[in-house]
Amino acid sequence: MKFSRIERHLSSNIYSMENQAFLSKQVLSELKQIKNLLFENKTVLNVEELAQYTGLSKSKIYKLLSKKLIPTGTNANIRQKFFYKKDIDLWLMGTSKEDLEAEEEFNQLLSQNRKR
Repeated sequence: MKFSRIERHLSSNIYSMENQAFLSKQVLSELKQIKNLLFENKTVLNVEELAQYTGLSKSKIYKLLSKKLIPTGTNANIRQKFFYKKDIDLWLMGTSKEDLEAEEEFNQLLSQNRKR
């Protein structure tokens, strides 16, 4: 009789530990989802976040920065590099902000000429 009581107690503890492990995994999964949602809403990224966002290594990003081949935010009071997510999206797609502005200006000129 004592033996079965011990077995039940051990069995109960094992079940409890398995349940705790399952719940821990579930909580971690949900935290990752929340973190991803928060990341999607960010408009400004630092180098580490940019590496995560683009899949580029941090050293590759620093090389691109040194050659001025990647769009970056500018603020004389901030030493840390930062990047506007929308500019990075355009850069990744092979379109620069200047290209879009030039296209918009061209379209406005065409629109004005049509009105005449």
